[in-house]
Amino acid sequence: MSLAYKPSRREVVIGAGVLTIAFSLAGLLPPVVAQTGLPGSLGKTPALDAWLRIDAGGGVTVFTGKVELGQGIATALAQIAADELDVDMARIDMITGDTALTPDEGYTFGSLSIQQSGMAIRFAAAHARQILIARAARRLGATPDSLRVEDGLVFAGKESVSYWQLAEEGLFERDAGGGAAPKPADERRYAGRPIQRRDIPSRVFGQQSFLQDIRLPGMLHGRIVRPPGSGAVLAAIDEDRISAMPGVKNIVRDGSFLGVIARGEFQAIQAAEALAGVARWSNQARSSSSQELPELLTSLPARSSVIAEKDRGARLVAAKKISARYTRPFQAHASLAPSAAIAQFDGNQLTVWSHCQGVFPLRKALAQALRMDTENIRVIHAPAAGCYGQNGADDAALDAALLARAAGGRPVRLQWMRGDEFRWEPFGSAMVIDISGAVTGDGRLADWQCAVKGFTHSSRPGDGAGNLIAARHMANPITPPPARNIPRPTGGLDRNAVPPYQSDRLKVMKHFIAEGPLRTGALRSLGSYANVFAIESFMDELAALAGIDPVAFRLKHLGDTRGRAVIEEAASRADWGSPMTAGHGRGIGYSRYKNLGGYLAVVAQVAVDADSGEIRVMRAVAAADCGEIINPDGTRNQIEGGIVQSTSWTLMEEVSFDSGGATLSDWLSYPILTFDQVPLVDVHLMCQGPKRTTKKPLGAGELAQGPMAAAIGNALYDAVGVRLRDLPLTPEKVRAALQEKGEG
Repeated sequence: MSLAYKPSRREVVIGAGVLTIAFSLAGLLPPVVAQTGLPGSLGKTPALDAWLRIDAGGGVTVFTGKVELGQGIATALAQIAADELDVDMARIDMITGDTALTPDEGYTFGSLSIQQSGMAIRFAAAHARQILIARAARRLGATPDSLRVEDGLVFAGKESVSYWQLAEEGLFERDAGGGAAPKPADERRYAGRPIQRRDIPSRVFGQQSFLQDIRLPGMLHGRIVRPPGSGAVLAAIDEDRISAMPGVKNIVRDGSFLGVIARGEFQAIQAAEALAGVARWSNQARSSSSQELPELLTSLPARSSVIAEKDRGARLVAAKKISARYTRPFQAHASLAPSAAIAQFDGNQLTVWSHCQGVFPLRKALAQALRMDTENIRVIHAPAAGCYGQNGADDAALDAALLARAAGGRPVRLQWMRGDEFRWEPFGSAMVIDISGAVTGDGRLADWQCAVKGFTHSSRPGDGAGNLIAARHMANPITPPPARNIPRPTGGLDRNAVPPYQSDRLKVMKHFIAEGPLRTGALRSLGSYANVFAIESFMDELAALAGIDPVAFRLKHLGDTRGRAVIEEAASRADWGSPMTAGHGRGIGYSRYKNLGGYLAVVAQVAVDADSGEIRVMRAVAAADCGEIINPDGTRNQIEGGIVQSTSWTLMEEVSFDSGGATLSDWLSYPILTFDQVPLVDVHLMCQGPKRTTKKPLGAGELAQGPMAAAIGNALYDAVGVRLRDLPLTPEKVRAALQEKGEG
């Protein structure tokens, strides 16, 4: 079985007399200048045939550079295409994330897939339909506006012709223009309606659905032996005994990169364990520990800048003032399935199957690390167990590629062990947020001063191959690129650091630390999680200082009508203000993601055990405004999942580390929320209904993380009168706070 691939342009031929698609692969030809007026990713890749084709057998294939991560994007994009083309959804075949087939849309991240790929596909499909209708009108001797389309069949009275009869070679070999208008919302059959997810049945019925399940003919298995610490260097190794072990095909060493290839997976595991026992490392460790984390962050040198500032000149003489410090630890993605990849090196061609979030950026990094041309590398996305952010997927791809070069043309399946995943993935950055503020006698927010400090939230491979572990360990290592903060307005460390509330004075500072004790990268919602936790916790503290109800205090200072609406809706649905029994409390959290995306408010109801210190989140009631929604069920799933994930982060997740790096290795050293701890979640989508569908999509996947964390912290205070500002909110911290309160 040969998987070699080396075209500079891709031609897909679907039999005689049908459409042939040819489109330039991104990165192989000079970049296309973005066209103004074209929505989403269409501005970068305006060619119609990059986005869809009409297939001879009566189907439609739609291409997207975005990938399925469990968020249901393949289903939502199929809904959009089916609407604009007037075909049944069953006819739509989605091709996602393949450097040989799909447009380059960078990464699947930031709650942007509908805004970028969805709007590109909507416009491209509308233009394609216009072309087909014009051709049908000529064939049927009618005017375009007199025709109607039913499931790809174009009617003029009783006469008809199908899309599949109309399509011919080169029909879509043109750029999208400004003449085609997508359908009005009330004419859409699928968009805005809950449609069963395409990716669910195979998982429910145990069919092959994840990358980890793929088995190719002649496939071998690989494992990597990592250094004992982040600074260790491989000094020597005795290979003879390992090479003689059953099933071992090859031991691969490239500098401090060390791996083994075997016929069977268990043989590879056994060999890797034995290999670790005979490898000798020189240790170049750094000294730090998680117990020193707050002090560490405040002591490390940082690049400082002001990201927001205003002063209306109001006097603060009569204002009441408070200040507080909030902290977040390093946190892991904790994917249920360890990272994996499959690679096959056939002559000069490399094919990699990966669950990465960006096939084109990964291809670029692989080419740099392996000293290959990008045109000789194909990266194909395959779903895994789910990860929002940058876990070890990209690293595993390079691991697999290095092993595949020594496998004689056979594919190699490489999977990390659980300990590898916990110790070597990029973590979400630890952060310290200092806020001081003041309120006047009439409850007006007079001053807000904030400083946020932490590490990078962006170390993806597209920035350079040095962001991959193996590239750093090779004999000819690639130096990691300088750490950077994602620029505003979205930001990374400073995402959502500017409060949405009106105040007389405001100053927000960012202190970016370039180097730290652990490798950090993108974890779902980036800095927004900690920043919103801090802002919304401090708003409750200010409300208490002013003697005003927390919901009323927010509404008093929020001018955005859509934001006010979600706060009011969530509070109403959660029976805000009604009595609670002892040890129970409610708290609210709100944000507009990135200060320019979707809106969400959530009320958490908690029960606190004063003896054990355990916080149990009983219920979460959320209201969201995400603009236009394509699949309400999928959107609700995203928000529900965000609430559950945030609950886990907020109550228990923390990466421990020492001088050698992260010290966690299993689910005991890094516990996550269990099924019996999941709260009852109620999500109301305010963006549903005919009057809402004309609003532009704003994204949903990362709305809930920060607001839910703050809602839990605020509910804790409401329940037992103690305020915790250091995440996670563990039983030990609750007990200590209650004891201090009692002694006070």
